[in-house]
Amino acid sequence: MSAPAPRPLLFLDVDGTLIPFGTPAAAGPGKSYGRPVAPALPADAHPLLHKVDPEHGRRLEALPCDLVWATTWMSDANDVLAPLLGLPPLPVVDWPDSDEVGPLHWKTRGLVEWAQGRPFVWVDDEISHADQQWVSTHHTGPALLHRVDPRRGLTEHDFTVIESWLRRAR
Repeated sequence: MSAPAPRPLLFLDVDGTLIPFGTPAAAGPGKSYGRPVAPALPADAHPLLHKVDPEHGRRLEALPCDLVWATTWMSDANDVLAPLLGLPPLPVVDWPDSDEVGPLHWKTRGLVEWAQGRPFVWVDDEISHADQQWVSTHHTGPALLHRVDPRRGLTEHDFTVIESWLRRAR
């Protein structure tokens, strides 16, 4: 009997994805506008952390995949964001130093290498058609590169698309 296939990965960006850049996705410190209220933040916290929706942690953890930070926040994502989201510490993609210039996002090659053929979802606000093409040519497993609107961050629609793809990938 063969071992069960590994669960798909979900590579998760932070800025523009979990921390939207626009308004009204978050109302500001201490104002929930119907959203769960995040814990109080220290005065020296990142100025946009109040935009993190704590409910996203529960939604992400319920997905049938293994979550991985794919962000320049590196291990700070575990120190700062995981507690806000109610997530345990997650693996972190360690980015190589690169001076790569061109249409391909600087994360693309590293994520494909990190996945090692496993199915994956990459959730980011900077994914382009060039990344889609490169992954379809160089990754041996299924992959969903899902671009999030950085003004809004993750939305209900994004979760629906990701959940649907993950169920089909299994």
